[in-house]
Amino acid sequence: GLVIDGRTLEHVLLDSLQNIFLELTEKCRAVICCQATPLQKSVLVKLVRSKLKAVTLAVGDGANDVSMIQVADTGVGISGQEGMQAVMASDFAISQFRHLRKLLLVHGHWCYTRLTNMVLYYFYKNVAYVNLLFWYQFFCGFSGTSMTDYWILILFNLLFTSVPPIIYGVLDKDVSAEILMQLPQLYMM
Repeated sequence: GLVIDGRTLEHVLLDSLQNIFLELTEKCRAVICCQATPLQKSVLVKLVRSKLKAVTLAVGDGANDVSMIQVADTGVGISGQEGMQAVMASDFAISQFRHLRKLLLVHGHWCYTRLTNMVLYYFYKNVAYVNLLFWYQFFCGFSGTSMTDYWILILFNLLFTSVPPIIYGVLDKDVSAEILMQLPQLYMM
């Protein structure tokens, strides 16, 4: 790991030292910046996102972390003694830092699998409907005649095909939380 303080970070963020710093951080499992200003935190996250093309996660608990949380791909705010500014600016909120592991390993895995399956479902739904319209055009001689009324199309999207993804999105858990916590390697998939 690498620990760097705010005064050193100020020199590192100069253009001449950025590439050397990034090469060093790539070799580390964790980089901790202490006593950094809010601007330094956000610039560091921007630097990692743009130069390393990495997905970034910023965790903060106070108003001084808001800019860093907003710049990161995913922001996690910790509600606590420093107020709710970080929580209000974040994508996810947790009450204590120790809950970050469960947020990433369990809820992150479930969210990813649900979203990927939802995207596949919507592709399937749209292909099925467009395929039906395509073959209907052969029947009507490519006249552009509408196969269904507009209210049927609205009901198709609103009622008939929205219930399965909602149920699936709420109830699906492909692997139990206990197994996901015991085997963090599953997160890599």
